[in-house]
Order: sequence, then structure tokens, then C-alpha cells
Amino acid sequence: MMALSSPLQNLSAVISATANATTTAARPPRGRHWEVHSAASNTSAAAPVQFGGYEEGKLERPKWAGETPLSRLVQALISFKPLYSVLKLGARRVFISTAEKNNIPWRQMAKEVLESEVYREMDSIQNQSLVYPDYYLNPFHAYEEGNLTWLAAAEAEAATMSMVRRALPNASSLEEATQILRGNWLHAIEQHHIQYSESSVVNDILDIGCSVGISTKYLADKFPTAKVTGLDLSPYFLAVAQHKEKRAMPRKIPVRWIHANGEDTGLPSKSFDLVSLAFVLHECPTRVILNLVREAFRLLRPGGTLALTDFSLKSKVLQELSPVLFTLIKSTEPFLDEYYLTDMDETLREAGFVNITSILTDPKHVTITATVPQ
Repeated sequence: MMALSSPLQNLSAVISATANATTTAARPPRGRHWEVHSAASNTSAAAPVQFGGYEEGKLERPKWAGETPLSRLVQALISFKPLYSVLKLGARRVFISTAEKNNIPWRQMAKEVLESEVYREMDSIQNQSLVYPDYYLNPFHAYEEGNLTWLAAAEAEAATMSMVRRALPNASSLEEATQILRGNWLHAIEQHHIQYSESSVVNDILDIGCSVGISTKYLADKFPTAKVTGLDLSPYFLAVAQHKEKRAMPRKIPVRWIHANGEDTGLPSKSFDLVSLAFVLHECPTRVILNLVREAFRLLRPGGTLALTDFSLKSKVLQELSPVLFTLIKSTEPFLDEYYLTDMDETLREAGFVNITSILTDPKHVTITATVPQ
């Protein structure tokens, strides 16, 4: 361990310094402002926040993605097993320390979940006959078992909060950052559906890859008269989602949780008005992205809306991030390159979608909306 500790500490220091320098410099430009109302129940009335107008970079995608010399170097570093182990451990330490420096009590939040009665939810959630696809058995996010572990599920909410804070480092608080990121995402979905659907009513919503239900709850808050379903491949994540939802304020229409594969859900065709995939696609190989999009098209009614939100290829902030930082990130995201090389507009068109619209809803993330022809 002594041989690894010094390089690991040095790597963490470099990455932390790089992350701080790049995110502090990423100030969103002034632009048109919209009134966006937060769906979160624990935040005050929303102040005007920026919608759209975030700056795009000059490249089609970051230099560290695809078949570039830099990308090949990063991949070679990750492929070297001893270094990969150090990077993975370093990633975990940096993620936790960065969150806690931003007043997100990562370890305390995880402890509360792990010491709760969450385990009782597993029997009612888990589909014992589900066969996990091969890609899903890879390590993700510095967890050797990927998403199929209680620790990953217990830490998911804190990790998501940290992601939000990193995306909007100049927000005055986590609450404001959340309001902007989630509010702009929901606003883009609502505006698209109103503009392109014959009926602006949203009766049925499916959130594919819902994790521990954070995006699902925002959708349920935004569309309180809709029947909302959260679907995920991890029964651990779904158990946490159900556990937390049971302890929240009761809803008039309870959220339903389904343990299934988003590529082949088994749900009836044309049964949803809105299908969402929030921060899911960057964790998938290209073939899975194609299958998820096709399944969403099958599930949506004519005039229904598909909403994707994830890393933006054209984000100026992401294009300018240090290769050192992204070496660390790519060590925990095995399919990040495949996502960055996927032409989402073309993928959606080939699946049959129309009215494809993309907008940077925060400095790092794009929300892509599309319609099933009526």
C-alpha cells in the first residue's frame, strides 16, 4: 500500500486542483432569462434563472473522445490494470471529498440508508426472472459490482447532488443549482410537449433508468395528475427509491416502480405520453442506446414526447476540461466514448422521431426532446 499511496495522493491533488480551476472558470454567459419554477418541495419560489444560451465549444466533441491521440492515450492508461485500480480508488476518494467540501454529507447520507429498513423493499421490487445484459455487469462509478450493490444505491442520491453542484459551480447554493438544472430540464420538456403534441395533457410518464427515483419524483411533482412509473435494471436502486417514496409526503397518484430492462420493458405499446431517460445514455454502449430509443418510440403514443438529458458533446465547459480529470472520469464510465461518438439526432430520426430539438439546459448538459408522429 505504501507504494500506491503517494501516487494516489498526487493524482487526487492534481485532479482536485484541475476540477476546481475549470469549474470556477465556467461562468455561464448572460442571455435570455425565463421564469422557471422548481419542482422540489423543499425550495422556495424560484427566481428567474437562465434557460438556454449556455456557451457551446468550437469542436464537434471533446478532444479526449473518439479515435484521437489523446483519447487513445487515456484508454491505454485505463487499460493498464494496476493503474486502473489506482484511478478507480482515486476517483472514489475525489468524488466523496468534493461532495463533502460542497456541504453534501455523502457518507452520512449513505449510512442513513444502509442502517434503515430499506432491505425490506427488495422482495416486492425484484424481478427474479430478469436476465441482466452483459454490459450492465461491468464495474461502474468505482463500484466493482456496478449498480448491483447496496453501497451504490445508498450513495446514489449524494452522488447526484454532487453532480448538480459541479454542473453549476457559480450557483449560490445546492438548492439554486438544483432549481436551475432540474427546472430548465422540466421546462424544456413541457415546452416541447405543448408545442408539438395535439394534446398538452400528460397522463402517463415512464422514467427509464430512474436509479433511486430522483428524476422520477421531479417528473411526478411537475405533472401531478399523471401516472408516473420509474423503471430500472438495479433492484437495489429501486428498493431505495421505494423506501424513500414511502417516507415522503403521500401523493394523490403514487409512483409505480418496475424492475425491468429498458431495452425490452414488456410494457404495452403506445401506453405513455412522455418517456424520459435522464443521465442514462452515457452509461450505455451504442447498441443499447439504439435499443432504448427504439423501445421508447414503441411505448409512446402518437404525439408523445421523448426527453433525453445527458452530457453535451458541444459543451464548452466539457471541451475545455483537463484530460487528467477525464482520465479519472473515464476510469469509472466504461462506455463514455461510445456515447460521445453516437449521433443522437440521427439515431432519433432513424427510430422514427420528428421535431428533434436540442438545448443546453445547463453548462454541461443537453436536453434533447423529440416527438412520435401523430
